[in-house]
Amino acid sequence: MGNETVATAFCLSFFGDMGHSRYFFFFLALLGYCIIILLNLILVLIIFLEKHLHEPMYIFLCGLSVNSLYGTAGFFPRFLADLLSDTHTITRAACFTQAFIIYSYAISELSFLTVMAYDRYVAITEPLQYNIIMTPRHISVLIAVSWLCSVFCMGLLIMLSARLPLCGNQIERLYCSNWSIVKLSCVNTTLNNAVGFFISSTGLFLPLCFILYSYMKILIVCQKSSKAFKKKSLQTCLPHLVTLVNYSITILSEVTLNRFETKDMLTTVAVMLSLEFIIIPPFLNPLIYGLNLPEIRKRIMHLLGNKKIFIQ
Repeated sequence: MGNETVATAFCLSFFGDMGHSRYFFFFLALLGYCIIILLNLILVLIIFLEKHLHEPMYIFLCGLSVNSLYGTAGFFPRFLADLLSDTHTITRAACFTQAFIIYSYAISELSFLTVMAYDRYVAITEPLQYNIIMTPRHISVLIAVSWLCSVFCMGLLIMLSARLPLCGNQIERLYCSNWSIVKLSCVNTTLNNAVGFFISSTGLFLPLCFILYSYMKILIVCQKSSKAFKKKSLQTCLPHLVTLVNYSITILSEVTLNRFETKDMLTTVAVMLSLEFIIIPPFLNPLIYGLNLPEIRKRIMHLLGNKKIFIQ
């Protein structure tokens, strides 16, 4: 107990000494971040500017892209600075802020995917009631709940972690992770573990169960419907399913990394597992929806066509 401290700063030990290769990784990271910003901004602007896209499905998709921009903003600027720095320390306040942003993004991502599954469920199983159910007020409530739940959950976890006395300041990550901070505690962390487990379980399995139920109902309806209806349903549901599978795999990697000691893993594997859910969904989501949804694909092609004419 004599070694208890209130850490004023943490050290991100995964960076190590990269030598001149840091500039190569900096270039890759900067390029990746710029592409993520560009892809998601294009999607947001297209949906915002095109009035006929002001429908629930596209509004929720817009929220998903805004959430991606929010989450990556909590990671990339600091990560890029650390790549060029010789010291990889981060203040206590900045560390907790980064953990809050990154993990509230993760919770909101699944919340939005759940809301989007609900939207498709109503549209396909109750088409005549769709406009009555999915009112602007209802849409606003669903979006607000998607963000506020993540803010409340992560706010509670960060508050519980901030009260812990710590026996070290070495975080074995490239960014601040709430669980990594908790593991530095000198005292019993049963409360943190219980609350964290409850939030992880309810925040992951309940949405996934609802999504599974939604698609089972959708599948039953499609089996009884015409080929044209099946085709249209598949066209709108496929991007969501691909996005969901992609996100589930990446978040499973993060959960796996949290539950195992990173020192027992190859550094490359640990780094890949820790970065997947922050980089892959924000990069792939706009591509998946942009290529698969006809209305968005049409607008993107229209914009590219206009730009080509302008250049000529």
